[in-house]
Amino acid sequence: MRAVRQYEFGPAENLRYEEVPDPEPAAGQVRVVVAASGVHLIDTAIRAGTAKVPFPLPELPMTPGREVAGTVDAVGHGVGREWLGRRVVAHLGMTSGGYAEMAVADVTALHELPGHLDEATAVAMIGTGRMTMGILALARITPADVVLVTSAAGGIGTLLVQAAREAGATVVGAAGGGAKTARVLASGADVAADYTSPGWPDEVRRALGGREVTLALDGVGGEPGRAALDLLGAGGRIVLFGFSSGEPTRFTSEDLLRRSLTAVVALGAPILKLPGGLRALEERALAEAAAGRLVPALSAFPLKDAAAAHAALESRATSGKVVLVP
Repeated sequence: MRAVRQYEFGPAENLRYEEVPDPEPAAGQVRVVVAASGVHLIDTAIRAGTAKVPFPLPELPMTPGREVAGTVDAVGHGVGREWLGRRVVAHLGMTSGGYAEMAVADVTALHELPGHLDEATAVAMIGTGRMTMGILALARITPADVVLVTSAAGGIGTLLVQAAREAGATVVGAAGGGAKTARVLASGADVAADYTSPGWPDEVRRALGGREVTLALDGVGGEPGRAALDLLGAGGRIVLFGFSSGEPTRFTSEDLLRRSLTAVVALGAPILKLPGGLRALEERALAEAAAGRLVPALSAFPLKDAAAAHAALESRATSGKVVLVP
């Protein structure tokens, strides 16, 4: 089979598209003929070997990729043969191997796909979607909320905009550039703001006509995240789920006390401790996609162009979830 291999940490150019032996499923595993692989921002940090990776770096050489969807074509010892031929999606966890024409996954990680759900959508929902479900569980959006979503044209951001609108809230989406703000409006936001434009918070205030932001969902951090925090009215809340800008949103306890704000971190333990854990979040995300209530935005690249996909993601040139297609 063909797969993407990495022999040293560093730039995107270190990802090589090569011929490698077909993987064989071990006990309790299946082999999946991959139709779509997910690319995540954490993949780029792992590839670069940065200190920002929140777990030990993998041994090299390796094949990156933690999310796959496709068809089971082989099973390991102890796995029922009824899995053969089923269309499935799986999150591979800390292990890698997803950027390939075939991948192995634990049978306990599999979700069978309904006939109408395509593999690229499933890949988006198994990782990005489950994170979105966790954020929403912690955010508890109500129809009375005015919700501000940063990176609203990204994979998680697009889903958050749709979910907030579905909940009946007023939605403000902030993204970088005119093309992305247009996509934010197309996703259902009431207001779209370009956070690369000076003075964008004032534009949001004018657009809201006196209403205050009650909830900020921030995955960007840095200056956009701080501006989102400053847009909150008294008693508002902010849910922090990342910092794609390179630095977290900065604030102090005085910032929170002065306006009676609440800050929630939607990373790690708060997500893992939700009822049912990650498995329940995955099931919920896939069900939302199957019902058509959440539709992920996708940026697809050929598997052989994984290096280009990484470069585009790092330069913020993509919109939605990045997927690789063999």
